[in-house]
Amino acid sequence: MTARPRGAARPANPRPAGTGTAAVITGIGTAFPGLLDQRNLWDEYFDRRCGGDRVARRIFLGCGVTTRHAVVDPRDEDVSGWSTGARMRRYVRDAQPLGLRAASAALADAGLSAADVGLFVVVSCTGYSTPGLDIQLARELGMSERVRRLVIGHMGCYAAIPGMGTAADFVRARGLPALVLCVELTSLHVQPVPEGGGRDLEQVVAHALFGDAAAAIVLVPDAADGLEVLDTTAATAPASEELMTWEVTDHGFRMGLSSKVPDVLASHVEAATTALLDPFALGLADVQGWAVHPGGPRIVDVVEERLGLDRARTDPSRQILDSRGNCSSATVLLVLERLRGALDVGAPAVGMAFGPGLTLCLALLRRR
Repeated sequence: MTARPRGAARPANPRPAGTGTAAVITGIGTAFPGLLDQRNLWDEYFDRRCGGDRVARRIFLGCGVTTRHAVVDPRDEDVSGWSTGARMRRYVRDAQPLGLRAASAALADAGLSAADVGLFVVVSCTGYSTPGLDIQLARELGMSERVRRLVIGHMGCYAAIPGMGTAADFVRARGLPALVLCVELTSLHVQPVPEGGGRDLEQVVAHALFGDAAAAIVLVPDAADGLEVLDTTAATAPASEELMTWEVTDHGFRMGLSSKVPDVLASHVEAATTALLDPFALGLADVQGWAVHPGGPRIVDVVEERLGLDRARTDPSRQILDSRGNCSSATVLLVLERLRGALDVGAPAVGMAFGPGLTLCLALLRRR
């Protein structure tokens, strides 16, 4: 994660090695379950759960989220004591219709039949089953029995970008369309109250930030209109594995989230972004759109500070955080959907997301 030395020549590589075929995002679709109000959630559930703790209240109501979506409203159905098995059964029940809506909307937006899809990528870190969503939804959508399927699991908030990169490579190599679907049901993983009561501020943060969503993109070869995927990259901060974790427990999946995460990202985001842009002879000032994963308000602040972006550049990310919360892997696609209509033809855009590792994943796109 080091920057290019001063004076070094910029590599000339207009797109990753391959056939010369362009992979272009021509459709985006989203779907959401029921809407929850953040303040009502605190007043009617989490306040009692946290014993009226003032620090917890400040964190919960100050995380940049006003509303978000959930398949489980804890005021009506408290899953905090559920086993992991019970949560996975609920995941299967609720993820399928949500994913179907998002994937169908993306295909319709692209004007493409599901039968034409050559690769179907399903991304999730919040639930699993076998046969999985990939098989179930391929059948419901009407995909060919020869469609290739790929499931990307437990990578966390940055996983949409590896999914996008894999799909783009397939489109370039095979000349066939691909569909990427992210489905995240974080509301299934409310954790039990700590033994003996008291507060667990890491869990307060996790319970305050995350929402449920599905988002899908369709990529086709050489489309004249859309967002061309020029490249994707990844960078992992050394010795940072313990700063962000997603542990499978007997009571669902438990988030570990260190307060050091923004500082570690701050020390690496500029070099990682430069490494993405350099092969295309682009600088930060050339980028018109920024789809920054809003892991939390401080994360967006760090990206602004380190890349020298004005507030207007990150407004789409803050708007998604405010209205949807952090929807794990789906979030960067939600921001991208908001951005795409505002990009000029030929303008580059950068998508970036962060997650366990501590890993930064980035995508370079260009409006066609």
